[in-house]
Amino acid sequence: MLVVDDDFMVAKVHSRCVSAMDGFAVVGVAHSGADALRAAERLRPDLLLLDVYLPDMDGLDVLRGLRAAEARDGGRPTADVLFITAARDAGTVRAALRAGALHYLIKPFHQAALREQLRHVASLRTRFDSIAVHGQARQEDVDQLFGTRPPGSRELPKGLAAHTAELVERTLRAHPGGLSATECAEGGTLSRVSARRYLEYFTATGRAEVTLRYGGTGRPERRYRWVG
Repeated sequence: MLVVDDDFMVAKVHSRCVSAMDGFAVVGVAHSGADALRAAERLRPDLLLLDVYLPDMDGLDVLRGLRAAEARDGGRPTADVLFITAARDAGTVRAALRAGALHYLIKPFHQAALREQLRHVASLRTRFDSIAVHGQARQEDVDQLFGTRPPGSRELPKGLAAHTAELVERTLRAHPGGLSATECAEGGTLSRVSARRYLEYFTATGRAEVTLRYGGTGRPERRYRWVG
């Protein structure tokens, strides 16, 4: 990952946050647009954390320059771009979206928000890898890559209801640390069996992940966390 910010201390804070996460590493830091483009050419990072306000050009021009360089070099992998900036005017946000930014975080923000976006990036890359292996995309793959459709628009398997799915989703989102099926059932006033069905559905479609918690006797506890 390449961190691009004109503020040396801010760049250092972002770099520490990224380096502390499994699966991520900072390969370089740049403090101007020109330095960012040169570093991207030399280092070929998978992801840029990019500020809009830079001393020589704005981050949107950096992104456009990056895409032009990638287009000229057919063998060069495409880097994802996550804007981290104090720029909040509608025109800039729209321009970032149209230029191909993956997401846009407005300063100031809690580092948990950055970590969540980085986990989202990792999830998207895993989804892309899965599509590449199978050669075809499922609708849930496309929904995750392009953004969630309006509530109730997803096709649910027979026996699952949209309003219950939304209830389980809200319950899971409200507990970023994860829940067991029993805890989810209690939080959503559902039966454990019903909660487990929806949790497993979300896991199968890539919107939740499951981990196993070992302890005591018997089978390990399955814990679910929303990632979609």
